[in-house]
Amino acid sequence: MKGIIFTEFLEMVEDKFSPAIADRIIEASELSSEGAYTSVGTYDHSELIKMVVHLSEESDLDVPLLVKTFGNYLFTRFVVLYPSFFESNQSCFEFLDLIENHIHVEVKKLYPEAELPSFDTTRIDENTLEMIYSSERPFAPVAEGLIEGAITYFEEQIDLQVEDLSHGANNHAKFILTKQLH
Repeated sequence: MKGIIFTEFLEMVEDKFSPAIADRIIEASELSSEGAYTSVGTYDHSELIKMVVHLSEESDLDVPLLVKTFGNYLFTRFVVLYPSFFESNQSCFEFLDLIENHIHVEVKKLYPEAELPSFDTTRIDENTLEMIYSSERPFAPVAEGLIEGAITYFEEQIDLQVEDLSHGANNHAKFILTKQLH
C-alpha cells in the first residue's frame, strides 16, 4: 500500500486526536516500519490495520467508524493534493464515474506498483449510481468515507446505501447513490 495512505492517516490522528495518540498507536502496533513512512514508499497494509485497531482502543470508537472517517478525511486531502482530478467535474456522479478509468489510470502512471481497488460504476438511471468496490484489502469503509466526502464536496443531496458483498471481510461492497428529488 502506498505511503501516502499511511502519512495521511497519521496526519488525521494528529489533527483529530493528538500527536501523543499518534505516537502511542505507532508504538503499540509494533510496526516493522517503526511508523516511518514516506508518501511514495510502499508498506504492508496490515500496519494500517494495526494502527486503526490501537486507535480504536485509545479513542473508544469502533474500527469501522474510524476507517470511514479516515476515508472522508482522505477525500478532503486528495482535493488539496490532486486538484486537477476535481477541476473538470461538475457533479458527484461525474466524478465517481471517472475513478476507475481515469483517476486510477493517472495514479498508476505516478505509482506503477500501486495495488488499487476497483470501482465498477453503473448508471441505473439519471438519479441513481451503483458502484461495486472490490479490493484485496478490507477497506470498504474507507471507500464509503471517500464517497461521502465526494457527496459533501459537490454539495449534492444524495442518499448512500451500502451493501456488504464480502460476508464481513470488508473487501467487496455495493454502494447505491440516489439523488434526492426536491
